[in-house]
Amino acid sequence: MSTRTRYWLMKSEPEDFSIDDLARVGTEPWTGVRNYQARNFMKDGMQVGDGVLFYHSNTEVPGIYGIARVASTPYPDPTQFQKKSKYFDEKATAEQPRWFLVDVGFERKLKDGISLNTIREHADALGEDFALIRKGTRLSVLPVSAAQWKLLLSLEPK
Repeated sequence: MSTRTRYWLMKSEPEDFSIDDLARVGTEPWTGVRNYQARNFMKDGMQVGDGVLFYHSNTEVPGIYGIARVASTPYPDPTQFQKKSKYFDEKATAEQPRWFLVDVGFERKLKDGISLNTIREHADALGEDFALIRKGTRLSVLPVSAAQWKLLLSLEPK
């Protein structure tokens, strides 16, 4: 696997798990991803030290509210095996898990978030491959290029 730092955007609904929650606990398993493409980004693409834009979705002002780092190598999501979990998957077994996750570690909270509207204002500069603002894309884990990462962080209110 490459030693080059990669960058990601990971979405969470703040009432489920917010950047404030991550700041409080420090490191957290990114459980509950149940989309194969998003799972594959975590399982096959992420490596320890990669940058993460922490995005609050399904909120009054969706946007990027913090920075985190990938803090572990991928491993099976334990919630797939827990019958009482909303993420239980009856087809998953310990021998053949279906869902994987990484641990995410807090780096910093943004003073003010970078709103989705602000991000959309820079759509041309971010390029067509920036999936967050592409119609029909609803993935909770998205790759971000180094140039997109730099541009997005430049939008952080000072």
